Amino acid sequence: MKIQAPVRKNETLTVDIMDLTYEGMGVAKVDNYPLFIEGVLPDEQAEIQVTKVNKQYGFARLVNLLKKSPDRVESKANIYSQTGIAPLQHLAYPAQLDFKRNQVLNVFQKAHLDIPVQPVLGMDDPTGYRNKAQVPVRFIDGALTTGFYRKHSHQVMPMEDFYIQDPKIDEAIKVIRDILRRFYIDPYNEDTHKGVLKTIMVRRGYYSHEMMIVFITRSKKLPAAREIAVEIKKALPEVVSIMQNVNAAQTNVIFGDETKLIAGRDFIRDELMGLKFEISAQSFYQVNPVQTEVLYNKAIEAAELTGNETVIDAYSGIGTISLAVAKHAKQVYGVEVVESAVMDARHNAKINGIENVEFTLGKAEEVMAQWQADDLKVDALIVDPPRKGLETSFIEAVGQLKPAKMVYVSCNPATLARDLELLAAQGYQAESTQPVDMFPQTLHVETVVLMSRVDK
Repeated sequence: MKIQAPVRKNETLTVDIMDLTYEGMGVAKVDNYPLFIEGVLPDEQAEIQVTKVNKQYGFARLVNLLKKSPDRVESKANIYSQTGIAPLQHLAYPAQLDFKRNQVLNVFQKAHLDIPVQPVLGMDDPTGYRNKAQVPVRFIDGALTTGFYRKHSHQVMPMEDFYIQDPKIDEAIKVIRDILRRFYIDPYNEDTHKGVLKTIMVRRGYYSHEMMIVFITRSKKLPAAREIAVEIKKALPEVVSIMQNVNAAQTNVIFGDETKLIAGRDFIRDELMGLKFEISAQSFYQVNPVQTEVLYNKAIEAAELTGNETVIDAYSGIGTISLAVAKHAKQVYGVEVVESAVMDARHNAKINGIENVEFTLGKAEEVMAQWQADDLKVDALIVDPPRKGLETSFIEAVGQLKPAKMVYVSCNPATLARDLELLAAQGYQAESTQPVDMFPQTLHVETVVLMSRVDK
């Protein structure tokens, strides 16, 4: 039997907005048929036009806002919504924090997980926080132009102010763009796969203010690279590193395999949790330094370390969590699958004079299985996996190793809930959840969950 939707494409309706999805879209219902609408908030009434009709749900666009939510604030600029840089900019910041807490609560409830969720820890100033930018370069209106992609497209929209980025980085991108124009550098053309420059990456140390520029090119040669570097260093005294990365592939992946130094050194220095770090072009380093310290302090606090424990940091990267934990523990073992990250982590331990940390290269589950075979006694395990969460083999390795406590730092509530269920089967019970707002104005939320082993 064919199901007939109660709405038609291009139909104009007046609806009440009842909810917000985890993707930040408003939800209205017509005869129990959900319509998803961008740019509207719960408790608003809107005139909308239906744009797409599926069997179970449809989409619509906002035509006219008839009644505003008390949580609505004036958007800074439409382009931040059009590019997806700040999809929650029209929602007051306290309400953004409530939305993110509800995201975690809803996911837990669907998974039948009864775990308390604390209020989200937010920022005093939820703008200008990103210490790293990756901006595409294209030929637009007769000139080399920097900007960002329109949502769900490959169209670059010219931008100079990125709102959530460090304003000094925004300023640097404009200066670099103008220098590149003077040298007639050929921007990449995605349609023809020709041109030289694809992307400009800028990193800036929050405490050190040191800046790194990376030119990601399609071609091996960047014309006038040395002369461009001289002009950049003249105009931007904070720049201590200028690099080139070559990526000839037609891909959405930004970096290629080859990175070379143009001028200065191949890293910048910065501090985190009172520790010094050297950060290279492709190092994974959290982009919000203020909230990273909040997040890591909550993870360390959750572990309740006394200084006598042996701790494993899985997915240890360049050692940020491991080195922060070291002064609270007897011994820390970091494990990481990326060789360059392990080398960076060992170097960062050395420059901080930390000797009770050991970094091992390999897949976490395989290394942990070896540690278990060696009869290593582990008191606490800290994990900070990518968005896809933990591998089943890793969770099984946790069950074999049997650390008394586990602290899970998650950037994806959905995979977190899935993993908590699997860890419960291995004897781990979640005790508390502390969300942290690492990415204000966006839909993402980080979460710290403490688990204790329950002997079965």
